[in-house]
Amino acid sequence: MCRNAEKLYYPVEQSVRSVLPLVDEFVMVIGDGDADDRTRELLASIDSPKLKLVSSEWDVKRFPNGTVHAQQTDLAKSHCTGDWLLYLQADEVLHEEDLPRVQELATRYLDDARVEGFLFQYLHFWGDYDHTIASHGWYPKEIRMIRNRPDIHSWESAQSFRSIPSFDGHSYRKKEGSRKINVIETDIRVFHYGWVRPPALMTEKMNRLDRIHSHEVTRYEGRFDYGDISVCKYFEGSHPGVMRERLATLDWDVKVPTEMKRPKHKHERWKNRVMTWVERNLLNGRQLFAFQNYKKID
Repeated sequence: MCRNAEKLYYPVEQSVRSVLPLVDEFVMVIGDGDADDRTRELLASIDSPKLKLVSSEWDVKRFPNGTVHAQQTDLAKSHCTGDWLLYLQADEVLHEEDLPRVQELATRYLDDARVEGFLFQYLHFWGDYDHTIASHGWYPKEIRMIRNRPDIHSWESAQSFRSIPSFDGHSYRKKEGSRKINVIETDIRVFHYGWVRPPALMTEKMNRLDRIHSHEVTRYEGRFDYGDISVCKYFEGSHPGVMRERLATLDWDVKVPTEMKRPKHKHERWKNRVMTWVERNLLNGRQLFAFQNYKKID
């Protein structure tokens, strides 16, 4: 689900193309964007009979605090017909090397009723395509494949999924009457490019997200400052093939500081930096007090 994807520099076309060779269908719900929103035209240019485009409206007043994302995700889910649903957000891309693994897992566990979903591993890119964030507070894994069951719904701001048998169609943050789903952890990678944008567009995206999440005060102005890039990990692997041309268009320098004043992000806060050191050096990477909206099974 998305709207204003192209103008806000979401790699939505690359996201779709990354899994088209694998899926039987790809459902994309396109919201009511700005007057100059070309998201539908961009996606319609993908010549594939698998692609199903659905129009929608975003009711942020009825679904505040980011839950409109979950509601729109549920809308997309309602149009799906497969046994398993592979979920990607508009800034998430899969690597072609991992597609056979997705197919293998879907086949192996199709008749195993214990398994309700799968965890994928996250690579969070920060500022450009060479740096990633692996810090306390950033989710290292998340549910990105689920069974196509009516009781499984998107959760909170569409970060995850949860079983809600008697869902009222509105309460995407209410835990009462819901439960975590049973998942298997996999080594499949999600390349998350949500923090890779020209600085001015990064500011615009953050302000729009703030409004969707019901923030009343504008927190970002001017050219986004990516901060001290030295706290990031240098990425030495390969990106998905569908990202090749987009990587070549990067024309900004994340190392150039600005006068921008903004809230500190999770990896910049002193408490989280201490926690990150403890997790890396003493706990073999295991995160303390991490958000885990799932139950892992063997």
